[in-house]
Order: sequence, then structure tokens, then C-alpha cells
Amino acid sequence: MITVDFRRVDIRPGHRVLDIGCGEGRHTVRMCQEKDVICTGADFGFDNLIATRCKLKFHEAINDFSCQDWHLAAMDITAIPFANSSFDLVLCAEVLEHIPNDDAAIDELTRIVKPAKTLVVSVPRAWPEKICWQLSDEYVNADMGHVRIYKKKELQRRIIDRGFTFQGSHFAHSIHSPYWWLKCLVGPNRTDAWPVNLYHRLLVWDLMKKPWITAWLDKLMNPIMGKSVVMYFQKNPSHR
Repeated sequence: MITVDFRRVDIRPGHRVLDIGCGEGRHTVRMCQEKDVICTGADFGFDNLIATRCKLKFHEAINDFSCQDWHLAAMDITAIPFANSSFDLVLCAEVLEHIPNDDAAIDELTRIVKPAKTLVVSVPRAWPEKICWQLSDEYVNADMGHVRIYKKKELQRRIIDRGFTFQGSHFAHSIHSPYWWLKCLVGPNRTDAWPVNLYHRLLVWDLMKKPWITAWLDKLMNPIMGKSVVMYFQKNPSHR
């Protein structure tokens, strides 16, 4: 499930790219398909990195990669161990909402982007997320769960104030919003609720088969109820 629209991102041979908070590697794998990039996937969780490594090795074995090289690293997003201006592209998808000290995280994300290069940030969209919070205390209080709801304009301003220009945004994954509302309604940890399980089968079918009907519905409904908001920024050339 790819959240970022890579048609909106300038990726060229030789670029150093970072997927911070890579989870199980969905965007890391996608970036490794770009020609001659040097890709790093990073996450706080070792289990996530192990899963990412398995995916990368699989895609590498079937010659699905065009990258020059790839690396994985365990790190804390509030203390990223890279020098200033290290990357041509930094991608942070669905991570900041989990971080208590998000000011430190944003400082680090913006610090490691090269001047005139790209930062992509996605977070849950405010109103679909609010419904989840209202439906389920378990969702709100989950271990390593979401600790805040972002307003798009506020997060946008915080990144602009650190020397970036806003380049545009879009919403994504509208067909996932009802799934999470259903999960929160019945209890996010329940595994025996047939409406949730049926909807999950639909999402797996969409992910594996990519039918035109769900792609069309998702695109149609994204402006209204897209679960994620994805924002694109360029670091100002004069900002170091």
C-alpha cells in the first residue's frame, strides 16, 4: 500500500533517499525500484527492520530493483545519526502521530534534507482520525499508538517555519477509513467481528489484485474521506 505519489517527487540516479519510520518497508521497497538511488530504510523497531529486510531480499532475488544500493538502520527519529543535509529525499509516512516529542522529530527531519531537495510527510487526516478517537478508548490508548491529531495547516506551517516551501498535498486511502471506523466500533483488538473481517478481505483483494473499481472509488472519495494527508516540501536553497 503506497501512500506517496512518486510522480510528484524528484528522484534521480545517485540520489540518497531515506524512509524514516519505514515500518515493514512498503515505501523502502518502492524507492529501491528507482534507478541508481542509494536507499536507507530506518525504524525504531527491530521486528519491522527484519520484515523489511525479508521484503528487500525477496524483491532483489526476483530482479525487481534498480537501485545502486540499500541499507537498513535502527534509529530514533528524534535523534537521527546523520549529518546535516545528507539526503536528496526524506520520506516520513504515518510516523509523527506516534511521536510524543514531535518538535524534535520535525527538527531532525528538516535538518537532514539537502538544500533545494525534498521532504515528504504523511499523517492521518484530522476528521477520519477524530471518529476513531471518539469510537474507541482502546485505539487512543494503544501502546505506541497515536498521541495526537494533526491539523494539516498547522503541521504545514511548522515545516515551513524550518526553512521549507510547501509544494502541494493530496489525500490517500479513502477506502481504508470505514475499515478503521468499524474496527474502533467493535473494538480494535477483536478478531471475531465478521464485518471487520469481511472488509479486511476486501482491502487485501484490492492490494493484491489492484482492480479498477476500488482504484476508481479510492480516487473519487479521497478528497472527501481520504484517511491520510500527504504533504510535499522543498528545502529552501539558502537554508543549511
